[in-house]
Amino acid sequence: TATRAQPEPLGLAGRAGSAALATGGAASAKGPGRPGQLQDETLGVASVPSQWRGVQGIRGETKSCQTASIATAEASAQARSHADAQVQTEAPVPVSMLPPSRLDTPRLAAFLRRVEAMVIRELNKNWQSHAFDGFEVNWTEQQQTVSCLHTLCYPPAQGQGLHVTSISWNTTGSVVACAYGRLDDGDWSTLKSFVCTWNLDRRGLNPRQPSAVVEVPSAVLCLAFHPTQPSHIAGGLYSGEVLVWDMSRPEDPLLWRTGLTDDTHTDPVYQVVWLPEPRQSHRFQVLSVATDGKVLLWQGVGAGRLQLTEGFALVVQQLPRSTKLKKPARGEIEVGATAVAFSSFDPSLFVLGTEGGFPVKCSLAAEEAALTRMPSSVPLRAPAQFTFSPHGGPIYSVSCSPFHRNLFLSAGTDGHVHLYSMLQAQPLISLQLSHKYLFAVRWSPVRPLVFAAASGEGDVRLFDLQKSSQKPTISIKQTEDGSPVYCLEFNSQQTELLAAGDAKGIVKVWQLSTEFTAQGPRETEDLDQLAAEVAT
Repeated sequence: TATRAQPEPLGLAGRAGSAALATGGAASAKGPGRPGQLQDETLGVASVPSQWRGVQGIRGETKSCQTASIATAEASAQARSHADAQVQTEAPVPVSMLPPSRLDTPRLAAFLRRVEAMVIRELNKNWQSHAFDGFEVNWTEQQQTVSCLHTLCYPPAQGQGLHVTSISWNTTGSVVACAYGRLDDGDWSTLKSFVCTWNLDRRGLNPRQPSAVVEVPSAVLCLAFHPTQPSHIAGGLYSGEVLVWDMSRPEDPLLWRTGLTDDTHTDPVYQVVWLPEPRQSHRFQVLSVATDGKVLLWQGVGAGRLQLTEGFALVVQQLPRSTKLKKPARGEIEVGATAVAFSSFDPSLFVLGTEGGFPVKCSLAAEEAALTRMPSSVPLRAPAQFTFSPHGGPIYSVSCSPFHRNLFLSAGTDGHVHLYSMLQAQPLISLQLSHKYLFAVRWSPVRPLVFAAASGEGDVRLFDLQKSSQKPTISIKQTEDGSPVYCLEFNSQQTELLAAGDAKGIVKVWQLSTEFTAQGPRETEDLDQLAAEVAT
């Protein structure tokens, strides 16, 4: 038989335990006091108390994470005290009167009798004094310098190299309009141009974006706002047409036009003026002058047409021979008109500036027929009454005084401004303001002795004849490069404003100083004296 090596002897309990585990308890022999197979047995619980817990319990502390209590207080927003106040004054305290017995009536009466004659004499002297004649209290703030308020332009017109040829203020004085065209040499009749308006009172004014723009198929040489309709404006074109627009209708602004008929001017229209109808002063006609020698009156009729109502023609043979005029070229009949100004005192009296350089006094009431063969639907009359001594070149502008019935100004290509009286041919004053052309001259609407002129040297000259009759009071630089200033207009409503347009396509609105807007004492009398002294 095979034999196995015996393991090292185990303890009795160990061997019995091993046998029992190997046999599942079957190999264990039953004996006294032993169970047979493995059985559950309940023994007593042995408990060993923890010394560590006890020690930790003695040393333990109780803590909380709550912060310290927050102090609070209640308060109300109501004031602790209040007071009522009223706007009514306190009850007046009656003035104590001296008792009659204390008044020295005899002495007071004697004093009044003694000074009565002297007081009456001084009052009469003051009443007859003329020291404050013409003086008006001016509550507006004094403006010490001339400053530029606005610089307005229309970039598309500037891009075409167009000039500002004319300026006009509307009847409210808040809107300024300018015409774009060309005044230098060349045929600009087919060049597209523009009429632009800016409302200076409008909030958010954009100086490079006009309030309204009208495209015109020919260069516009002159503008005139309607005397009572703030949005109606008349214009004269290089092509000879006269048009009227309503600037409040941006989609279709054209109201009337003359069209190209036998009545239409055949030369450029250099000035237009609104005139009241003789028997209906609320209705207005448009008067136009051109270098074809015709002065025409137009009336707006239905279907958008301007109809000719009256016509005049300047003819060389019918000019009064009051001065030595240059002999006209052979075959020349008509005298070209370049400017017009109406008298503020006689609605039928007007002055024409001519290409020949001489002003002509004319009348709408003239009845003599003009010796011309120019076609016309109405008979043309000869308006000339008197001719004045000429400038050294064509006249570009004339202006009648709003304060004197006989005085007017003219300016022309010789760089001179002439002050004329209607009563004599020779000018009262001749001023050389520029070595280049003068393109415009205007009387001030508020100062009898102040006028402004636009120079071909790029500035605006302001004259105050009360200070000097030989040199300007101030020269305002309009263009930096000396480009010509072609037009200017005073604002008759906002009298401190003067607008001027130049060859750069820019309109500048100048705010005048108080010395050019506040009329001084006896200024009208000084103007009368100036006219009377030289005219005698």
